[in-house]
Amino acid sequence: MNCEDLTLHTDKYQVNMMYAHWKMGTHNRKAVFEMYFRKLPFGNGFAVFAGLQRIVDYISKLAFSEEDLDYLRAQEERYEEAFLDELRSFRFTGTLEAVPEGTLVFPGEPLIRVEARIMEAQLVETALLNAANFQTLIATKASRVKQAAGDDTLLEFGTRRAQEMDAAVWGARAAYIAGFHATSNMRAGMMFGMPAKGTHAHAWVQAFDSELEAFMNYAKALPDGVTLLVDTYDTLKSGVPNAIRTGEELRKEGKELQGIRLDSGDLAVLSREARRLLDEAGFPDVKIVASNDLDEHIIMNLKAQGARIDTWGVGTQLITAADQPSLGGVYKLVAREKDGRYEPVIKISGNLDKVSNPGVKDVYRLIDRRSGMAVADFMTLRGDTAPVEGAVLKLVDPAHPYVTAEAEDYAAVPLLKAVFRDGRLTGELPALDEIRAYHAGQLKLFRQPHLRKLHPEPYPVAFSESLWSLKTEMIQRVKPRTGGR
Repeated sequence: MNCEDLTLHTDKYQVNMMYAHWKMGTHNRKAVFEMYFRKLPFGNGFAVFAGLQRIVDYISKLAFSEEDLDYLRAQEERYEEAFLDELRSFRFTGTLEAVPEGTLVFPGEPLIRVEARIMEAQLVETALLNAANFQTLIATKASRVKQAAGDDTLLEFGTRRAQEMDAAVWGARAAYIAGFHATSNMRAGMMFGMPAKGTHAHAWVQAFDSELEAFMNYAKALPDGVTLLVDTYDTLKSGVPNAIRTGEELRKEGKELQGIRLDSGDLAVLSREARRLLDEAGFPDVKIVASNDLDEHIIMNLKAQGARIDTWGVGTQLITAADQPSLGGVYKLVAREKDGRYEPVIKISGNLDKVSNPGVKDVYRLIDRRSGMAVADFMTLRGDTAPVEGAVLKLVDPAHPYVTAEAEDYAAVPLLKAVFRDGRLTGELPALDEIRAYHAGQLKLFRQPHLRKLHPEPYPVAFSESLWSLKTEMIQRVKPRTGGR
């Protein structure tokens, strides 16, 4: 079994629909799907898009192996052999556009658009949602932690509690995009070129006759990067004093103790007292690292209590997105090929937020030319005239369509960028550090009320008049067919 073959990383109903389209002869018809989410996670004011690199890797290698075909051949549906022959030559030949990783994104706007033969567009749905939902969720959580920590150093410590191995490495990458400085995961560090950081475990201390002996031996082995875990027995009576004695021995060799780590207890009290002991002993530059089920709420509370912590190791609460473990992004058909052109389609639901936005859409970020700040995102139908700088633009609030606004003196930045065209990559994706820097620049585009962690001011995502008119027209057109008398 080839564990790297992700072609069947899909739901069975996708293959069943592919087969049904093939049987009907409609499998080569073009279709357009858009991926978006309906609600921001964590009560945040924005989300941070991530997962595109994983999606590109997946699509680039998309092909059915003989092992895959043998598995499909054994299914109860008894797919015809000619269909399996069709899959043998299957490749992604369509177009995929996406917002760049690290972009601040908002509900309802397309993050990924797939335009391809319908059997291709259906197959990739599950994997696209899997990658983008998870990594966007983790990047958004990491951004919240970053806001709470300010300029302090952030270490991603989540591997042991992640939902399996791939979640650990891709979650570490998503956290790095959003501002974390390093990860404990060596594989993630190697795969993505991220800094890897670590200290030692309680087991190291327990493996020796005394805590001091353990610290001294660790310092001898790794004299250029000594951070000591000081809470195995008693943080203030044993751990910190023994760390100071170790630091004094290091100085005799021309080296310096780098830090101590607190992993239990009252972190506010312990960090203040540890700081006092270190300063009095002549170690004002030794950093204090804290871990132990931290998240943005605990970090904020510890800072409010005057904790003297320089570096935060954040693990379980980040990598599992513990307070909201799913994003809920969806992938919806918005247009289908009919008589040589695209016909918009809509999904109607009793839940108003589940009514889809029909038609192939573009999305623009409107930047005020005077302040340089983002004022709204603007969704319009593809083919409409793109927003022209200087022209007055009417903005329709889709939640309150009777409320309209106007924008002028703006720059309109298209958010969707071509990634695949006719099945071929349009170019290299940016390096991870470029994505991280881009994300930091994105944050500077938004006013603080949109970014704050608690009760953020909603950022406007507006419709063009043509998009709103199409949606209302299609709702009225479809309702009589589905609702009866």
